[in-house]
Amino acid sequence: MEKNSKIYVAGHNGLLGSSIVRILKKEGFNNLLFKTKSELDLREQKLVRYFFNKEKPDYVFLAAAKVGGLQANNTYKADFIYDNLQIQSNIIDSAFRAKTKKLLFIASNCMYPKNCGQPFKEEQILTGKLEPTNEPFAIAKIAGIKMCEAYNFQHKTNFISIIPASIYGPWDNYIDGESHIVPDLIKKLYNAKISGLKKIIISGNSKRKREMIYVDDVANACLFLMKNYSSSKPINAGYGEDFTVEEIAEKIKKIVGFEGEIEFDGSKPSGMIRKILGSSRITSLGWKPQINFEEGLKKSYSWFLNNVFK
Repeated sequence: MEKNSKIYVAGHNGLLGSSIVRILKKEGFNNLLFKTKSELDLREQKLVRYFFNKEKPDYVFLAAAKVGGLQANNTYKADFIYDNLQIQSNIIDSAFRAKTKKLLFIASNCMYPKNCGQPFKEEQILTGKLEPTNEPFAIAKIAGIKMCEAYNFQHKTNFISIIPASIYGPWDNYIDGESHIVPDLIKKLYNAKISGLKKIIISGNSKRKREMIYVDDVANACLFLMKNYSSSKPINAGYGEDFTVEEIAEKIKKIVGFEGEIEFDGSKPSGMIRKILGSSRITSLGWKPQINFEEGLKKSYSWFLNNVFK
C-alpha cells in the first residue's frame, strides 16, 4: 500500500470503521474515500457499482455491516441476514469489477459452530450447527468469507477475511436492545449509579465467557493484514484471554463507581456459553494486541461520558 493509494473504508462512521480511518490517517494515508448511509445505500447494487466504477479504489476495508447484540440478533433476524448479504455482496462484486487491488472483509466470531472446540480454530468453520440466536447474521458472514474465497479462485482477486473477537471501544452502540455486552453494561451501571439504585439485574448466564478486544487493536490487525497477508483462508484476531460476563460486569462496576448489587437472570437467552479465538496464525505473522482489557474499558467509559452522556 502506498501513502497516496485510494482507499475506501465502507462503514467509516461505525465502531471499527472509524478506528480504521483514525489509524490510516495516523500512518499518513491521505487519499481516503467515505460515503455516509444517506449518500450511498450499500444495499442497492446499481448505486454501489456506480460508485466503484467512478472512484475505482485501490484498497477496500469492508467494515460496513448491520450489527447488534444478542437481543437485536434474535429479534431482527430478517434484517440481519438481508442487509448484510446485500452490503457485502455488492461491495465484493463491485470491487472485482473495478479491479480493486485488495479487499479486506470483516467477518465475525459468531460464525463458529455452537458446540465446536475452544479456542476456535479457522478450520472449524462449517463443521457444525450455529448458535440459533444469531444464526442469520452468522450465515451472512460465512457467505462473505466464502464469496471472497470464490472470487479469488475464479477471478484471481486478492480478497482476504479477518475474524475478530468481540469488539468494544469508542463509537460503540449504546442504543437499548441493540448494544453488545460492554456498552450495555456501561450504560446500565452508569444509569444505576446516577439513579441511586441498590441493585440491577443483568439478563443471561453470569458464567458465559467472552473474549473482548479493543477496537484499535482490531483496526491495527486489519491494516497489518492488508500489508502482510494474502490468502483465501480467514484469519482470527483475538485478545488471547476471555472473561465471564460476571467478571466483565464487576470490572465495569468498579470503573463506573456503582456501589450496588448485580444479579443475573439465567432464564433469559445467553447465546454461546463460551467464545474465544485461537489466534496463533496472526500472531505468528507478527501481530499482537496492545491494549489491556481494563485500560480499554476505562477508555470506553471515558468516551461514553464525553459523547453519550456529556
